[in-house]
Amino acid sequence: MALACRRAGLCGDGAQLLRLGENALFRLTAHPVVVRIARSTEYLESGRGEVEVSRWLASENFPVTRVIDDLEQPMIADGHPVTFWHLIEESDRKPTYGELGRVLRDLHSLSLPAALTLPPYPVLDRTDRRINAAVDIPEDDRAFLRKRARELRDRVEDLRFGSGKGPVHGDAHVQNLMVDKDDRVILIDLERFSYDFPEWDLMVTATEHHSLGWQTPEQYGDFVGAYGRDLRTWSGFPTLRAVQEFNMTTWLMQNVSESPETAAEYARRISSLRNDDAPRDWNPG
Repeated sequence: MALACRRAGLCGDGAQLLRLGENALFRLTAHPVVVRIARSTEYLESGRGEVEVSRWLASENFPVTRVIDDLEQPMIADGHPVTFWHLIEESDRKPTYGELGRVLRDLHSLSLPAALTLPPYPVLDRTDRRINAAVDIPEDDRAFLRKRARELRDRVEDLRFGSGKGPVHGDAHVQNLMVDKDDRVILIDLERFSYDFPEWDLMVTATEHHSLGWQTPEQYGDFVGAYGRDLRTWSGFPTLRAVQEFNMTTWLMQNVSESPETAAEYARRISSLRNDDAPRDWNPG
């Protein structure tokens, strides 16, 4: 972070770590800027895509997180792609599921400009890397996850989507919305933005509700009502639900060494994957 800030002509002194997950996010103290750092240069292309998508959506007056325009980015600092974003001053309230449904409905109605080329939705693109890199999981877990990934790829190949392709956020959960001081709901985290079927965006909240009960019936009803479709009625939903649960488990797997609670949650999740018919009992963390 400090190296990237020096190269960008920004002061990184006193920066605050906002989040350490798939990326590290720092808020600068001296500037209204957020610095986003990816894990490795393997994520460079997704960083480039984030910048391009942000600039396109901003040109459409779509409520989206905005990059700092007068910097060449992403830049590489010590092997990490780094991007710089305007700070969003948050309001006291959190976005609602109805607002998530409306944002996705509006996003999926847009047409891509000819100059913007996006990849297809990366269904299981990071899971092989995560499985291979995991150091604190049993080998039988690793073998099971590799087998499950092959099975899911085959199931996805057999899907028949009923909708047309368009812009897809790729990680469309309510935590990827922010409400600013003017009460505008803003879409963030664009690294998995794709050109594909909208079902990939609807899969996240539908799985969270159907399998895990993380939303009340009223919250999920607001989401469905705002978007205009309940993915659970589609015959392909069980496959997309399985993909989402698998992705959630392998994401958490990367962090099992952080705490006993995380390790216990990972163990609970992979146990439920081994028994597809078992009710899910996952914490929302």
